[in-house]
Amino acid sequence: MTQKSKSLIGGISILGLAGLICKVVGVLYRIPLAAYIGGEGIGIYSKVFPSYNLLLTISSAGIPVAISRMVAHYVTRNDPRNAKRIFGVAMPALTALGLIATILLICGSGMLSDRCGTPEARGGYLAIAPSLLFVCVMSAFRGYMQGHRIMLPTAISQLIEQVGKVGVALPMAIWGMRAGGPALGAAGALLGTSIAEGAALLYMAVKHLLSRRAFAQVAQDESAAVLSRKRIAIRLATISIPITLGACIVPLAGWIDSFMLTNLMEGGGMDTTEALVRYGLYSGMVLTLINVPTALAMAMSTNLVPAISAGMARGDKDYVSRESITGLRIAAVIGFPCAVGMSILAKPILFLFYSGSYTAEHLTIAGKLLQMSAMTIGLFTMVQATSGILQGCGKQRIPMYTLLAGVACKVLLNFLLVRIPALNIHGAPISTLCCYLVISGLNLFFVWKYSPEKPRYLQLFTKPVIASALMGGAAWAVHGLVLQALTGGEYAYGANALATFLGIGAGVVVYFVLVIALRILRAEDMKGIPHGQTLVRLLHLR
Repeated sequence: MTQKSKSLIGGISILGLAGLICKVVGVLYRIPLAAYIGGEGIGIYSKVFPSYNLLLTISSAGIPVAISRMVAHYVTRNDPRNAKRIFGVAMPALTALGLIATILLICGSGMLSDRCGTPEARGGYLAIAPSLLFVCVMSAFRGYMQGHRIMLPTAISQLIEQVGKVGVALPMAIWGMRAGGPALGAAGALLGTSIAEGAALLYMAVKHLLSRRAFAQVAQDESAAVLSRKRIAIRLATISIPITLGACIVPLAGWIDSFMLTNLMEGGGMDTTEALVRYGLYSGMVLTLINVPTALAMAMSTNLVPAISAGMARGDKDYVSRESITGLRIAAVIGFPCAVGMSILAKPILFLFYSGSYTAEHLTIAGKLLQMSAMTIGLFTMVQATSGILQGCGKQRIPMYTLLAGVACKVLLNFLLVRIPALNIHGAPISTLCCYLVISGLNLFFVWKYSPEKPRYLQLFTKPVIASALMGGAAWAVHGLVLQALTGGEYAYGANALATFLGIGAGVVVYFVLVIALRILRAEDMKGIPHGQTLVRLLHLR
């Protein structure tokens, strides 16, 4: 493999592009899904995923990262034999964890559906349960390949997951809705998801078999001691447990919301069905859109861990500092404009995607939710980048502690805000925003504390903030002017679609120009991107 294929930005570009495509497909998939199973069906569908995501994170999040980190360490030291032994220990562990998680979800389906106030969601829990095993096993393959800095198979498997949802889950949702109503429609969609995950696992297994010859060609340092299985297992646990707890931030926040929000809204005097619909607006619509740009943040975190771990293994402090600062810069360049842009155009975007599936009243509510929720994108990208840096530096316990602080803040604010009738569901994004503020602030402090070269945050973040603000102003102005010219400000579908696309286009152009004019990106940031050297020359980057 070339150095280019192994670079941090190259890895981010591969996984990030795949993740972005997957998230966009996921959003587009939700549009016909919402149209077929309705607001109540989406509410039931959304109730299932938080518990599933939390179990999935607990069972699989930490070990793949630990695999990639440990494999990267030994591959860097010309010791593929021990890298292979790490995979041999991790695979049965992840298989066992996947089986346990699947059984727990099946056995606990009745209790979970009752506790979240939606007994009809039990079928959905049963339908999604097998995918816990599939994803856990697949994560072992992904972690091993990522440790070798091979990112393409992971990207392709992610695409298979999403295409499978459209090709399998949507038809099954339609059949379920026709056969038994919203609950069965939601269960059909979730069963289709399990089938899609099984297909992605099959691809990764075949790819691993085909790649074994390439792995075997890596030069072996015969003087390297062979690691015992016990030592590998202890090391995997030491690394993965804190990472798992740190990775629980998003699923834990969603899980807390699934149990608290509808009950708190009902406690504030809201009708049960309306509370479920509003929860569906927030979880099934708003958070789905939020997840689109966060795909790049997840890719960044995935690549930072093995990259920085490899630098630490070599004792190359300059490399660790350089990759850490690059990761923070890219997080700001990606996260800040996405947050501002989606917040500014929240209402137009929702009317563009969902005007045929929800009432104008519900879309207005969702627009206000998205305005606030979008601001978490910038914070989330920073949380992912800083967590990846800390994990790669061997400080994997710190994200665990900062997570606990953030979750405590969220639970308290949920309880205080959501039960206020005037706020109801709008209290949820406020609590989530405060949660991410706490976590990102603490993580940035610890990155500064433990980095070989102290990051200059003011220098890193000021220009992206200015560029994002000006971009948001341009997008807002163009959308407003076009809509006013066409309809006098009314949200007719065609006029809004044109105004939204033109607003987004104007924002992208303005931001691109400002990134170049303000020298926000550097030549080294572009070198890992396909044709990056050409872009460096054309844009006169230094």
